[in-house]
Amino acid sequence: MKSEYVLSRAIPATLIPAGDAATLPAGTSAHVMQTLGGSVTVRTDRGLFRINREHADALNGFDVAKLAVASEPVAGEFSEAAVWAAMKTCFDPEIPVNIVDLGLIYDLSVEPTPSGGHALEVKMTLTAQGCGMGPVIAEDARQKIAALPTVESAKVHIVWDPIWTPQMISPAGRQALGLE
Repeated sequence: MKSEYVLSRAIPATLIPAGDAATLPAGTSAHVMQTLGGSVTVRTDRGLFRINREHADALNGFDVAKLAVASEPVAGEFSEAAVWAAMKTCFDPEIPVNIVDLGLIYDLSVEPTPSGGHALEVKMTLTAQGCGMGPVIAEDARQKIAALPTVESAKVHIVWDPIWTPQMISPAGRQALGLE
């Protein structure tokens, strides 16, 4: 699989780990580091960046279709399992394990609404309190669970209690990271 691409046009990106908005100019050489959760993490001579799916086609020769599966909303009837499945399509752009298996999701609240829909609230944390990508990851999770059938509202709150530790990683996550 090819991993180095040149940008055909200037595109918006997010600087990792600061979370700052940036523009990568046309002609930038970008080495693809990760393609999980519907976004692309690239390394350039300016640092590490997250590129959203809608701009990934600027990577000349990159197969954008491989991003489609992980970013499509979960179809079918609403269920708590569908919410968890949607959150499993969210990734820290530096770690190839989803936010559920990383142990970042602390709580999921599903409440029925008067109109027969659902209101969702999620409490999640990050692997480090100084991570500027937190709002980006939380918004990714919020958008994906908000797209589920009958979801009328979705909120994702970042919390710091308890403080995340590597022991919170699931067995599947530990295996993916080569820790077991």
